[in-house]
Amino acid sequence: MELILQINSFINGIVWGPIMLFLLVGTGVYLTVRCGCLQARKFGFMLRSTLGSLFRKTDKASGGQNLTPFQAVSTALAGTVGTGNIAGVTGAIFAGGPGAVFWMWVSAFFGMMTKYAEIVLAVKYRQVDGDGTHFGGPMYYIEKGTGHKWLAVLFALLGGVACFGIGNIAQSTEIAGAMQSLVGLPPLYTGILLAILTAFVVIGGVKRIGQVASYLVPFMAIFYIVAGVAVILLRINDVPAVLASIFTEAFSFRAVGGGVFGYAILVAMRQGFARGVFSNEAGLGSAPMAHAASNTRDPAEQGMWGIFEVFADTMVVCTLTALVLLTSGFVDLDTGRIAAGAAGSALVGQAFDAVFGALGSKLIAVCILLFAYSTTLGWSCYGCKAVEYLFGAGAGAGYRVLFVALMPVGAVMRLDLAWTLSDTFNGLMMLPNLIGVIALSGTVVRITQNYLARKLHGSPAPPLLRPRAESER
Repeated sequence: MELILQINSFINGIVWGPIMLFLLVGTGVYLTVRCGCLQARKFGFMLRSTLGSLFRKTDKASGGQNLTPFQAVSTALAGTVGTGNIAGVTGAIFAGGPGAVFWMWVSAFFGMMTKYAEIVLAVKYRQVDGDGTHFGGPMYYIEKGTGHKWLAVLFALLGGVACFGIGNIAQSTEIAGAMQSLVGLPPLYTGILLAILTAFVVIGGVKRIGQVASYLVPFMAIFYIVAGVAVILLRINDVPAVLASIFTEAFSFRAVGGGVFGYAILVAMRQGFARGVFSNEAGLGSAPMAHAASNTRDPAEQGMWGIFEVFADTMVVCTLTALVLLTSGFVDLDTGRIAAGAAGSALVGQAFDAVFGALGSKLIAVCILLFAYSTTLGWSCYGCKAVEYLFGAGAGAGYRVLFVALMPVGAVMRLDLAWTLSDTFNGLMMLPNLIGVIALSGTVVRITQNYLARKLHGSPAPPLLRPRAESER
């Protein structure tokens, strides 16, 4: 077991190493330049197109298993907003200091365009089956857009395996720990209960997942945000010093742990980029599979939800966690050293305990439970789509049964191996996906220009490309 962990740790150092992270962030920079810094230049328009649409009458999901745009983004956020928003942020600060938060913001800024491009391509190249259900994702735009089916198959294989780790076993263990902390329920019982609850949702298909996610995601996000804002408001006088530390430490050229002069900035950058990407999943190719099921006809219109998704996940939720930690007094603002002798969600719980008493840790346990369960629902959708691409629509039913059956196993197994293997396959997914996104970047630019011309300048340009039926493929 230890040998497996060591080998996988070495592979992880490559998968999530500087070269791959540079490729990931570099793709976002490239798309930002080609699309004219859309995420900043049209930020207000993006908010009106996403959150603003919730207050306007919109079309309901039509046909088969199709989702409304909000259900699609809720499903994607269900898989994105997870324990990484709590424990992951702590890990980044612990390893890279407060400056890691700044580089997390940078990765999110450029990641907005990567996720936008992924979703645009997923909607453009999606397929439609006999009952009108839309389905798609990286495997379809890689195959149909670039013509390299082997690359699409590789993505689907890696994605299908990753879903059992990051979306199932690892989350089951997190939920079991939260339930034991809250009510003392043994992990095995938690696993059985979780399997029953998940089966009720997952076996109903992507439409039921979208419906549940559209209620669960806003509730859990608001719950965590309100609690976090309450903590920060009580420590508002400490916020200026924290912000100053984030910016100054992001560009610190001091040595770290006896390392070379200037090493601190490299550590902060790597931790910020890695944790930011792991949190918002921009570039991994997971969320486009949910967005492809939307009933939106225009690829760029659904792509705007991708920009919002990264903004909500990293710029809001992760930033909130960082501010709670850095204003708690448990973290040295100069070095990032943890003074409380804890890490991960336990440290966040201590930060909340300082304000809410013993109730603080309970609040965090509830948040972890909700975040982990939502991640399970979101990734169950992704895994199903990957398996159906590889083996046909009939394989989806068998996958869902296996997915549910593994949950009690995950609740009682060793967590570190599940997480490290999940990290590896999760990271490997991004390579074939990024190749496809870069190769099809010209298509993304044309679709974006077409969309903005129609929406902002009244151009009579026609809507772009309806989904293709199986008979047309």
